[in-house]
Amino acid sequence: MTFSIAGRCARTGMLGAVVTTSSMSVGSRCAYATAGVGAALTQHRTDPRLGPKMLEQLAQGMTPEGIMRDLAATEPGIGWRQLAVIGADGTGTFLNGDKISSTAKGLVGHDCVAIGNILRTTDVVDAMVETFETNADQPLAERLLRAIEAGEAAGGELKQVKSAGLVVAYKESFPYVDLRVDLDPQPLVQLRFLWELYQPTADAYVIRAVDPESAPPP
Repeated sequence: MTFSIAGRCARTGMLGAVVTTSSMSVGSRCAYATAGVGAALTQHRTDPRLGPKMLEQLAQGMTPEGIMRDLAATEPGIGWRQLAVIGADGTGTFLNGDKISSTAKGLVGHDCVAIGNILRTTDVVDAMVETFETNADQPLAERLLRAIEAGEAAGGELKQVKSAGLVVAYKESFPYVDLRVDLDPQPLVQLRFLWELYQPTADAYVIRAVDPESAPPP
């Protein structure tokens, strides 16, 4: 009951992910990113421990493919999970558990990987990847938003989506962007509204943290 995409900006090195679903508070449970390391997604009977675990494995030098092989072999309940991970070099992969019975798909694109389950059509995943790839001139957060909006336009999931989350990591240990809509009839509309408000101030919030003497006034 979720569709999502993780990606990298080759120009800046930003890493991030965006997700939406028909249950509430998806942003706190499914999308993860660490600067210089990668981004990860965990969904379908979600285990929130797996996002940080995949990022830790990336940081330890494992490849995305190696991570999925390890999880498939060692993680209890892996058949119920749908996972994706992308590294700082832009390589990505996904896992569709063998107990997922709904319409589901994963697809690796250039600098991105998209997954979805309980979908109206697998075109949702294709649309996310295609849109991400064709908007390479945009900031990563914008590319991710356009991608998931394209997924919704291509059919979305079977139930009404209710929550969404966008996370982007860049240089610092804290997120460059971390925006969430926890419960709304149109979460992607609200997520875009939040991003367009936040975008002009994103760099200033970083400066306030790392160099407060140089920060512009509020």
